[in-house]
Amino acid sequence: MICDVTALGELLIDFTQEKGKNGNVPSFTANPGGAPCNVLAMLAKLGRSTAFVGKVGQDTFGRFLKAAIEEAGIHSGGLRLDPDPAAHTTLAFVHNGADGEREFSFYRDPGADELLRAEELPGELLGNSRIFHFGSLSLTREPVRAATRAAVEQAKAGGALVSFDPNLRPSLWRDMKTAREEMLWGCSVCEILKVAREELVFLTGCEEEDKGTNWLRAQNPDLKLLLITDGSAGSRAVWNGLSVFCPAYRQVRAVDTTGAGDTFCGCCLHAVLEWGLEGLGEKRLREMLSFANAAAGLVTTRKGALGSMPAPEEIQRLMAEGPAGESGSEG
Repeated sequence: MICDVTALGELLIDFTQEKGKNGNVPSFTANPGGAPCNVLAMLAKLGRSTAFVGKVGQDTFGRFLKAAIEEAGIHSGGLRLDPDPAAHTTLAFVHNGADGEREFSFYRDPGADELLRAEELPGELLGNSRIFHFGSLSLTREPVRAATRAAVEQAKAGGALVSFDPNLRPSLWRDMKTAREEMLWGCSVCEILKVAREELVFLTGCEEEDKGTNWLRAQNPDLKLLLITDGSAGSRAVWNGLSVFCPAYRQVRAVDTTGAGDTFCGCCLHAVLEWGLEGLGEKRLREMLSFANAAAGLVTTRKGALGSMPAPEEIQRLMAEGPAGESGSEG
């Protein structure tokens, strides 16, 4: 069986802060999360076949997450529940500011997701995927770092395109030098790269977007499609000498930006599956970005990510209202 997109990485519980019911004491709602599975959840909403590779604890949270991804339409055959009682499912506490921007506190030392080993990888699944997607959280330490490298090799050997999202979370790295080195390795093995504006600066050292983009492309000759997100400012796609910008849909009111970038990424991978990397052009890039921006905007209006992905008809309705401004392109 050919799978449209297989992703490897962290599957965790996002505890999203709610307004306290007892004075200033905050309360939290548990939501299934983890960037790679958020991407898959959006793709599943769009009718794509998806599969996840990773590890959770054999605890209440782990069993909850397995059920959650299955409910989202994600194949769970590559998900392992570690029987070691010391292997706990990773938890993330998310504090949201008034504008929906987030601050994370992770409980992951180690988390079960970090304990995935190369010999536990589902080789047949990886070798039969059209796209393999991963992020940097599976590169933070061993043994999952080695497992990630092995998974990339197996997916490439099967002919998959590789998609990478640096997804910078400084608190999870022992030092930022290692973080940058590992993220640059991810950039070197992918054909599709999605970065947030601040991650582009971190990776390249360039404050100017064009200079950072040119540096990344020069350093990574296999990179075919570069996607840059900048929150409410919009997004850009760089492909084959074209640079296409699309504004965000600012009429949405953000309450939680968790998963917005993952939603965007899932929509862009959907477009690549539809048209192929060689079949893109200015019109299709603009269409891809507009659709992805609308989907990302919608997910920010809801708490949580994995279980909050918008349906295609919701995205189309928002697109019909029009974005914040005119899109543009330059050669």
